[in-house]
Amino acid sequence: MKKLIAIIVILIVILIGIIGYKKVMIKANNNTNIQEIEKIEEYLTKIYMWKEITKEALPTFEDINEADDMWLWSVVEKNIEDYEISYEQIQIKAKELFGNDFTKEFPKEGTKNLTYNEETNKYYAKGISLDQLEDSFLLNQINKTQDGFEVEIIEYLEDYSESSQNSEIIRIRNLEEQIIGEVKESDGETKIQEI
Repeated sequence: MKKLIAIIVILIVILIGIIGYKKVMIKANNNTNIQEIEKIEEYLTKIYMWKEITKEALPTFEDINEADDMWLWSVVEKNIEDYEISYEQIQIKAKELFGNDFTKEFPKEGTKNLTYNEETNKYYAKGISLDQLEDSFLLNQINKTQDGFEVEIIEYLEDYSESSQNSEIIRIRNLEEQIIGEVKESDGETKIQEI
């Protein structure tokens, strides 16, 4: 019984630590709560792309319709659960991700990663090859606005190319691929955030 109580107390301390960590690490204005921060993180994970595919993990634009086509359709492709999909389903997924102001249409002929088959009238996902640099981001600051949220992120690359030779080391690189630090796999995200 004492062990069970000790485990419960430890789990409560961990939960409080996680909530406190989010409050401390993300400089959010007073009106932003934990649930909103989690929704922002979830959304950014959906639209955050790999640099090696789109050249920009998160491009800059004023209007979603001005965003680069390769980035837009790669985001949609990343969020499709099926490997075969209809044109209408692609358009619905794009509206779901980018909102009702999104007016671009998916190219009928498909893209580099989604090919069109005339016989089945469906698009099929192809495999994509990625390098050993994992694109990642951290929420740095969140400001609530009248229309939603203004979010500042910190982008970085985790280099696993040396991991096969020395399973302990992960190099942290900036977006120019310059090494800015090294961590051990056991160090976790906290050490990366410090860097």
